[in-house]
Amino acid sequence: MTGSDGFREITFTSRDGLKLAARHYPAQRAAGSRRPVVCLPGLTRNGRDFHDFALAIASHSGSPRDVYTVDYRGRGQSEWDRDVKNYAVPIEMLDVVDFMTFAGLTDAAIVGTSRGGLIAMVMAAAQPKLLGCVVMNDIGPVMERKGLTRISAYVGRMPLPRSWTEATQLVADMSRKAFPAVAESEWEAVARQWFNERNGRPAPGYDPKLAAAMSVLDKPAPPLWPHFEGLKRIPLLVLRGETSDLLSAETVDEMKRRHPACTDFTVKGQGHAPLLRDAASIAAIRDFFDSAGRGLETPSKTAANA
Repeated sequence: MTGSDGFREITFTSRDGLKLAARHYPAQRAAGSRRPVVCLPGLTRNGRDFHDFALAIASHSGSPRDVYTVDYRGRGQSEWDRDVKNYAVPIEMLDVVDFMTFAGLTDAAIVGTSRGGLIAMVMAAAQPKLLGCVVMNDIGPVMERKGLTRISAYVGRMPLPRSWTEATQLVADMSRKAFPAVAESEWEAVARQWFNERNGRPAPGYDPKLAAAMSVLDKPAPPLWPHFEGLKRIPLLVLRGETSDLLSAETVDEMKRRHPACTDFTVKGQGHAPLLRDAASIAAIRDFFDSAGRGLETPSKTAANA
């Protein structure tokens, strides 16, 4: 049953026995043949990141869609893994495959934020029938060292706030420079996405052992262009935060050059990774979904950036 917040909680079991969590935001009227949407969060994040986006897509008056969000192992409401080596993209991809099998989903529209986009690239090669189109949110085959260094500096090292007021201040202080377009009134909602809640207070939103899975090499991360090849058969939308330090404009241009049906959208006044809470980003993705439903064609770059 769908709760008052517009979604129902889902629990499923991974192939290696972990209890994992997801959400289903049902289309508010019959979705017909429209693709369902599966949202994949970033490294330390969880499905709560997509709450506003999912409500907007599921309730759209013209083209509502079923939306699903996934908490990887060790994030959000999912069980933590005792083996830190399992906090890896190939294992997390299998968790997503297990969920989609459990939910009976194929030919889905995948929205991958940061690490979620990497998972989408791997899944395109391993389970191509599961993907009908993909949105890459501030991620590509080349990841800038500056962004990787910044991320590695806080994973597993963020202090646990004592109250939601303190959590809001922490998140705002860490984020407002790269996200000048985000209003101060929004940071509390973002803080409640980052952290779980226990006894009315903030609780860890991810397993701190994820720090072991995030290491910065002495040399730049290797380009993932071979992984990108699997996406060339389906429509692709690349979102880039205007102030992103992880995805460069040059990489986006190269993605468009290599992909026959790739368009892009710049999220003004946001960095890594865009929050997908603003009307412009939601509209760009929704329009892309509608265009991608008509087959493998290049969506209008002008319309996407209007």
